[in-house]
Formats: sequence, structure tokens, C-alpha cells
Amino acid sequence: IYPDGYTTNVSVSGVSDVLEGEFRAGHFDGVATVVAKLFLQTGAHRAYFGQKDFQQLMVVKRMARDLDIPIEVIGCPTVREPSGLAMSSRNLRLSAEGLDRAAGLYPVMQQVAARLAGGEGFGPLADEARSKLEALGFADIEYFDLRCEDHLQLLQTPTRPARLLVAAW
Repeated sequence: IYPDGYTTNVSVSGVSDVLEGEFRAGHFDGVATVVAKLFLQTGAHRAYFGQKDFQQLMVVKRMARDLDIPIEVIGCPTVREPSGLAMSSRNLRLSAEGLDRAAGLYPVMQQVAARLAGGEGFGPLADEARSKLEALGFADIEYFDLRCEDHLQLLQTPTRPARLLVAAW
């Protein structure tokens, strides 16, 4: 994939600068670069990415569109454990206690989403959700944001298609 002397990277500004991009500098440059190379080398017509990593999906879609790579990038629904926890190979790193704690995230997100749909503002809901997560034992909440689906801009109300995005340890 990377020949000797390789020096080119693909960077997708905007959608990669927020959320995970704030905490993992350069991560999405690596994602965009390797995915662009794979798209071009395989000549695939379609690529499927899980919505669990929604920001990554947006980075890949934007990169393919901006570089005129002739591929359809399709987002697939998040698959969940019976507990509601999103399935992920990273879950293997969690202890039994950590798995139980992590399963508490999804119900909090569902409650916030339902209340947003009922017309409540995001600010107070986010504060309440952060408190609930802290009470569940989440030590560090990197973000608990309502973002517009297309550009990942912050929203206070879901006035257009939006996603509730959370990273918590």
C-alpha cells in the first residue's frame, strides 16, 4: 500500500477537524489516505461503512466526492449487542464491569433523542446526560454533541437531519 519514499497524504478538512479530530490529530488523514488508495486500487463500485463510526463515514464520503472517485459509499446501521452496546472489536478490551458500564450509554442517548424529538433544547439535555453518564461511572466525556448530519456542525435543536454523537471513557 505504501511504496518506498511515500510522502502523500489525503486530508479532508471540515468534517475531520471536530469531535474525534480534536482528540486524535492526524487520525482522519490516515483514514482518508488508506481508503482513497484502496478505492483506487480495487476499482470497487460500492463501499460499506458502519454508522457506528459516523464521523469516519462522513470523512470517507466527502473524500470520495471531492476527489471524484467513482464509488458509492453506503452507511450501514449500527449493530448492537443485546445490552444496546454497539458491537465493536474494541469491546474485547473491556472488563465485564466495563461492558456493563458501557451498556449504560445507549439508553441515555435514546432518552436525549426522544426528548429532542419532543421539542426540548439540547443544552439542558446535554448537561443532564453528562451528569447521568458520570453517575454511571464514565470518568471522561470527551464530547456529547448534537451535530448536523451533512457537515457535523453543532446544533442546539435538530432543525435539519442530525446525529447525537458521544465519546466517553
